[in-house]
Amino acid sequence: MYKTQAEHYAITWLWDEGFQVFKNAGCTGMVDLIAMKDGEIFLFDVKMGRPSSRTPEQKAMGVQFILFDAKTRGLRLMNHRKLI
Repeated sequence: MYKTQAEHYAITWLWDEGFQVFKNAGCTGMVDLIAMKDGEIFLFDVKMGRPSSRTPEQKAMGVQFILFDAKTRGLRLMNHRKLI
């Protein structure tokens, strides 16, 4: 399964959770999806398999990873640790 397909699963998952979703038109960048819900903006990067850690820029922007399991087609948000 390709990352683009994982992103489509993530989009429909976010729609089901009540988000409006906008996809990155390019194929590079630190954000795959921008979503809005209840006046808040969320930035997501969709990952397949074992994700690496967020870049310093992603951390500063509050980007969250959506993890996609190709076998089960399940999605979940990665629990990012907050450093003090």
